[in-house]
Amino acid sequence: MTAPPDLLLLDTSIVLHLVRGNDLAARIDKAYDLRGRAERPLISVVTVGEAHSFATRLGWGIPKRGVLDELLRELVVVDIQHGAVLRKYAEIDVFLKKHGRTVGDNDTWIAATAAAFGALLLTADKDFDPLDPLFIRRVCFDPHAQPDPIE
Repeated sequence: MTAPPDLLLLDTSIVLHLVRGNDLAARIDKAYDLRGRAERPLISVVTVGEAHSFATRLGWGIPKRGVLDELLRELVVVDIQHGAVLRKYAEIDVFLKKHGRTVGDNDTWIAATAAAFGALLLTADKDFDPLDPLFIRRVCFDPHAQPDPIE
């Protein structure tokens, strides 16, 4: 019998690449079959806010905002008011302050969400390095890596 696939939580960086539909998005979808999974990937409500802020800052038009909204409807949004998320946030925040490590507040909330649900965090940045593997498991995709050659 095989183990069930990991529950996934997507960082904001991954959501933005998926909206762009770039090579990195194709690599992620190929590796994790995001739309074909039995359990839809999770995102923190913080990611929803960050993605909308990013879209507003860059002046995304209606078509691209529509792609974002459609993607967000396909994902499971986890509220940070969930008790397990709040407890993990406190635990992670205390650890970071005690050890002089810096992770932005939004990334701390996203990591707390992944930790609370035991989800594998997919990201495209190194912001979560101080928390892996003590609090989270994460896969970091390099957005600058060359795409795999077509076979």
